[in-house]
Parts: sequence; C-alpha cells; structure tokens
Amino acid sequence: MKICIKSATVIIPNHQYHNKVVDVLIENGKVVKIDSKISSDADKIIEHKNLHLSLGWFDSCVSFGEPGFEERETLANGLQTAAKSGFTAIGLNPNTAPVIDTNASISFIKNFDKKFGVNIHPIGALTKGSKGKDLAELYDMQQAGAISFGDYKKPIQNPNLLKIALQYAQGFNGLIQSFPQENAIARNGLVNEGEQSTLLGLNGIPALAEELQIARDLFLLEYTGGKLHIPQISSEKSIQLIKDAKKKGLDVTCSVAIHQLFFSEEVLKDFDTKYKVLPPLRTNKDKKALVKAVKNGDIDFVTTDHMPIDIEQKKVEFEHAEFGTIGLESAFGSLQKILGLEKSVELLSKGRTRFGLDEPAFEEGKKANLSFFIPEEKYTFSKADIFSTSKNSIFLEHSLKGKVLGSFANNKLTLA
Repeated sequence: MKICIKSATVIIPNHQYHNKVVDVLIENGKVVKIDSKISSDADKIIEHKNLHLSLGWFDSCVSFGEPGFEERETLANGLQTAAKSGFTAIGLNPNTAPVIDTNASISFIKNFDKKFGVNIHPIGALTKGSKGKDLAELYDMQQAGAISFGDYKKPIQNPNLLKIALQYAQGFNGLIQSFPQENAIARNGLVNEGEQSTLLGLNGIPALAEELQIARDLFLLEYTGGKLHIPQISSEKSIQLIKDAKKKGLDVTCSVAIHQLFFSEEVLKDFDTKYKVLPPLRTNKDKKALVKAVKNGDIDFVTTDHMPIDIEQKKVEFEHAEFGTIGLESAFGSLQKILGLEKSVELLSKGRTRFGLDEPAFEEGKKANLSFFIPEEKYTFSKADIFSTSKNSIFLEHSLKGKVLGSFANNKLTLA
C-alpha cells in the first residue's frame, strides 16, 4: 500500500528536515521518499491545512482493563485510542485481573503487538499479584517482552524487597520502577494535605509521603547499584532529591503525569471526582516547579498516566471515588498549551531509550513511525473528543490547543 503525505511541516528538533514543509511517500510500511514535492499514484493521500508530523509518540505509563476489567477498556479499543491520539508505542501497566506477573501473561499482551498501529510494551508486575510480598518472575517476563517491572500505584513497603529486586535485575539489565508513596504517612488520604484539604474537610496526603519514599529508594539504589525509574512525581522537593541523586552518578530517572503540569489542588473546590488522581494534585508552587523541571530536563519525560475508570467508580461521593483519569486523547492539546509546540513534541517522543527500545527514524529506507497533528486549533475538550470506553477525563470542559489527526506505525494508518 502506498501512502503520500502532502505538504507536512516536520517537527523533529535537530533533524535536517526540522521546520521544513515536505511530501512523504510511504510504501509497504517504509519511508521511500522525502521531497519538497512528490507526484505519486498513492492508494491514500493525507492532506490537511497546517498539517504537521513528528516521530511517533511514546507513553511509558498506560492502563487499559483487559484482561479482567473489559468494561473499562479492551485492549483493541485502547490501542485504537492510543493510535488516534498520536501514540505509536505504549508501556502497558500490569494492573489487570489477573495481574501481569508471568511469562504467559506478558505473551498474551504481546500477541496484540502487530494487530494495531501501536507497539505495545508490557510492564511486568514487580511482585506476585502486585501484593508486595514475593518477587515475580522478572527474568522470564523480560525474555517474553517486558520492558520494566513495577506494581502500578502500589509502593514497595518492604525496603529489603526493593533492595533484592535492584540487585537481581542487574543480572539482565532490568529496569525497576518504584511508586513514590509511603503508605504509613499517606494512610487514607484523598487530596494533597494543606490549606485546601482543610477547607474541604478531606483527609490529606502530604508531599512528605512521596519525598520520604523517594529518599529511601535512592539510598537503596546507592547501596545496590542497578537501574531505577520513579514514575509520577508531584512535588518540588522530589525533583531536588532526584536531581541530587543524578549528580552522584546514580542511574535514576523520573516522570510526571501531564495533568500535574496543568492543574493544581485549587480545582478541587467543587468536589469533582474527575480531579481525584494519585499522586494528588499539589500546590501551585509544586506545579510551577514541575513545569520548570520538565523544561530544563530535571524530569526525564512526561506520561499521560492514562487510567480508564468506569462511571460507577467515579460518579460517587469524592471519598468513595477511584483515583485516576484518562489522558491519551488530551495529551497533545494540554501539553502544548503549557510548553508550546516543539517542547511538547520533543517530550511526547521521548522515553523509549530508558526502557531499552529503539528510537524511530525519519529517513528514506526506514520504517515509518509518525504522528500527525494540527498545532494551532483551539477548542474546549469534550466527550466528543474521547475515544476511550471510559470518559473519566480530568480535562473535560477545559480549553486546549492542538488537535491530533492520527498516526502511522506497524504499516497501519490510523486516523482520528
């Protein structure tokens, strides 16, 4: 199949075609020609006013539902959602039923890998059943295709377990993830602990709960060596702790959820459960620090932390609602509003290397792996913009900038 992309502005920083308008011819999944103008008898022509393209986007923290929670999201619809949202690769969290904690469960997920225009990379559970007691089959899962190991949104309470995991994973260059929350401090908190939680009369989760866990994990990493990734940090002090660890030479990275860059705890005043996320939305000071750290590289990459929740778990009293928001469909429009076009595309394309994945290339003769978008379109995000089965988006009714047209990967074109 031949596909011709017409008059597209390329956004790939430090690339020879960056900010240039080109035509691109794709045949049998490969880029066969890049030129200012291409005449071709293509089977499909992609043409749109103000069309832009970049290397395909990657999200290291995505949850769906299948197996076990298909009412939230099936793998098929989830992957279509990712592709329509511009993502050509995702790291899939193990929070299913059963938990993804064996070679067989990784293989089940990988069976979907070539069926859609998204490369799916499973994250194996660190412990059996994500119960925090015994290490899961880490090496076997990596052999089956797992890119890292972590218990989604469940902190490793036993420090010796993390110590052993970091030591063991070095034998096969495995990457360990540790969710940054000390449960003894967080307890049954619902929102950030501070003035806002007091005004609302809601139990708080202090930033201290995150920072204590990160400090502990970094001490363990310094002792053991190995590779550690800390997902979804949310406080100013967390940034500094990780920055200091990197200066010591520790092999540590971190990420932040896009909604933490967009919102602060002030949006909680109406008890709207769409704003109930974990870690909780922090102070405006924390939010500004996170944005600054993303800009200067102290935070390594961003994620959507896409977590579909069915309406029965969200349309309830705030204290009973589940934590989580979807984020794939709103990623580009929300991030670009904060950081602008080039930085947003750079961040959305980052992260593969940390998880041992090959970076895509925009060159003749290479496999096509591209995202398509219109940067300038402004709109209010609504349910009509959601492709997910669940509609629990924190960005509903908020003004965004930039629409995604789709993506191309695995020799499959997916248009929104």
